[in-house]
Order: sequence, then C-alpha cells, then structure tokens
Amino acid sequence: MQQAQDFRAESLALAAILNALSDDDFNAKTQFKGWSINDALGHLHMFNVAADLTLESGLKFAAFFEPIAEGMARGLSLLETQSGFLNGLKGRALFAVWQDCAHKLADNYALADPKVRLKWAGPDMSARSSITARQMETWAHGQEIFDLLGIARTEGDRVKNIVHLGVSTFGWSFANCGLKVPETAPHVKLTAPSGAVWDWNSAQSDNRITGSAVDFARVVAQTRNVKDTSLVTIGQTATDWMEIAQCFAGPPETPPIKGQRHRLE
Repeated sequence: MQQAQDFRAESLALAAILNALSDDDFNAKTQFKGWSINDALGHLHMFNVAADLTLESGLKFAAFFEPIAEGMARGLSLLETQSGFLNGLKGRALFAVWQDCAHKLADNYALADPKVRLKWAGPDMSARSSITARQMETWAHGQEIFDLLGIARTEGDRVKNIVHLGVSTFGWSFANCGLKVPETAPHVKLTAPSGAVWDWNSAQSDNRITGSAVDFARVVAQTRNVKDTSLVTIGQTATDWMEIAQCFAGPPETPPIKGQRHRLE
C-alpha cells in the first residue's frame, strides 16, 4: 500500500527534527494541552504498537487495549493510561523504540490487503484506513513538535491522505457533537503542496471550501484554528464544519482558539 510508505515518510520527517535532541530536550512542553515531546512520542508509539497488533490478530489487539480502555473508563487521561505501557521509557530511548516500531509497522502494512477489516478502539476499519490514521496522528502530533522547535515543515502531496480522511469524516464530525448532519457536504477544492488541484464532492457555488490542502488538514486534525489559515468557507454548512471538524476518533474535542497554536520563533 502506498499509504504505508506515506506513513513511513511522515515518521522519517518527524525523526529528522528529533534526532539531535538530548534526553532533557524531550521534556519540553508543546502548545498541545501542555504535552511534552515525550508525551507526544509515547502516544504515537503506543498506538503504532496497537496498529501492528491488530494487523496480526484481533485477539492480540483486544488484550493490549483492554487495560487502556479500563483506565479511561475509570477517568484516567490518555497520558495516564500510556504511562503504564511506557513503564518509564522516555527521551532518546523512547525515540529509538518509536523509530524501530514505525518502520516495522510500515513494512507490515505495505504487504497487507488494503481492504482487510481490523479491530480498533472504535468501529472496525480497513487496513488502508488504519495506516492512514497512523500517518494523520504522526503528522498532527508532529506539528506541535515542529511548532515548539520553530521549524517550518516541508509538506508533500502525501498530505492528501489526511485531507481525504478529513473529508470522509464530515458527517461524523457533526454526529459526534450531537448535531444534525447537514444533507449536503460542501464542495472542497484545495491546492496541493505540488500545485496540483484536488477536489471532493459536487461543485456548489454557495457551499464550498477553498484554499490550501495543508491548511485544510491542519483544521480537520485540529492543529490550527480555521481563522489562522487561508481557507475560505462559503455557506453555513461549510463554516459550521470547519469550526468543529475532527478527523480522529474519540469524543468531540474543542479545536484550538485563534492564535493558540503557532510556530515559535
């Protein structure tokens, strides 16, 4: 699957900016809920392990995820549940383990049937959707680290996978917030990093979103407020969607407020 190689490329892009950091550097706090680089990397590693296990066996995934689900049911945060899994792993040691697992995950998914159904924390999903979700999370949590380090990420057209995930979760974003799903999804027309033009849904002059594909991905992954991007929304449905868009699983999250997430100088 090409998506497996796109996940690998996303992991390599993040690894490149982490490679020179010291153990202490990994304790630095990001703009995402006060998470440290250790927290973000630990989160990515835990769910990369989960994605690898579910490809191998639904039973192995269930056994792995059960204590995480139980902890969250007791009111523990994701960070608190991953603490037990990591068992003190942090800094450069965590970085090394995360890299090894990411490459293993890419190798295994590259050989998988894209349509095979896999168990997950929410509904079952295809292998293609599973590895795309891993790319999305690596890209999204990577953003907080790029921002913290003051580095502008060089984007590639593999961001299309994340954009497609965002478009596909239009209805779910509303339903997840307990809102009625609009009858017609907006026309989405975006410019790729390469300059190519991508679009989704039927053309509608009064219900559309235009702008940068990277900005759209930032909004649906909630790494930026829509008002901090170049996106242009026309129509109430398009405007409402970009205010609550969420392309990742879990309960509804509040997007960052305007100006809250930005690259540090």
